[in-house]
Amino acid sequence: MSLLARLAPHLPYVRRYARALTGDQSTGDNYVRVALEALAAGEQQLPAAMTPRVALYHVFHTIWVATGARLEDKSGMESDDDASRRLMKIAPKSRQAFLLTALEGFTPSEAAQILGAELSDIESLIGDAQREIDAELATDVLIIEDEPIISADIESLVKELGHTVSATATTHDEAVDAVSRHRPGLVLADIQLADGSSGIDAVKDILKSINVPVIFITAFPERLLTGERPEPTFLITKPFQPETVKAAISQALFFHPARQTEAA
Repeated sequence: MSLLARLAPHLPYVRRYARALTGDQSTGDNYVRVALEALAAGEQQLPAAMTPRVALYHVFHTIWVATGARLEDKSGMESDDDASRRLMKIAPKSRQAFLLTALEGFTPSEAAQILGAELSDIESLIGDAQREIDAELATDVLIIEDEPIISADIESLVKELGHTVSATATTHDEAVDAVSRHRPGLVLADIQLADGSSGIDAVKDILKSINVPVIFITAFPERLLTGERPEPTFLITKPFQPETVKAAISQALFFHPARQTEAA
């Protein structure tokens, strides 16, 4: 298989990453072009121990760092590019680790391969990025969960990230009423609630009145992963790892369009 054929499926995604990393599409595209030219000329090689996608991002980073790792100045950007503007505020190494895992879907181990770093360093950088994001986008959180112990655990995680729990609800009606009294900036929802009502229906009704990021935390993920309707972007399976919930909160707040507008 030719080099182009091996890399073609991954090019749109490395371009997306380059744009987010550098803060400018033309700058990002230029770095991708230089990386491809270096590969074609034999000046760079795809590491055999890596998958083609991981190897392509690794070569891109090698070129980016070697040519000065230039970033665009986004301090004067208008609100229609809030995500890029906020990304530029995050320290470069933390931004790389965060984007590779949150935007591109790489595991921390793969991100370590791409950046030529230790796994422990990547995990620390991701944590740094999450803290920066959470500090800037601190918000009020509605928790929809009928198990008291789990609800308390989630509330503790939310507060650790610097957010405020505006309300907790155990039923559909309680959740909808809570939103009518105080608009949250984030919703964390279970699917099966105390009185047999549905967290899915509660979220649907909430989203009729406000545009807010939602994270489902459930022991029944198959009820959402049906393929019959748009599936949730953020879905965490119980029992959950605290770091998984924290990462999802950071990503949901950072990438949700409504949050981007409010942070401008």
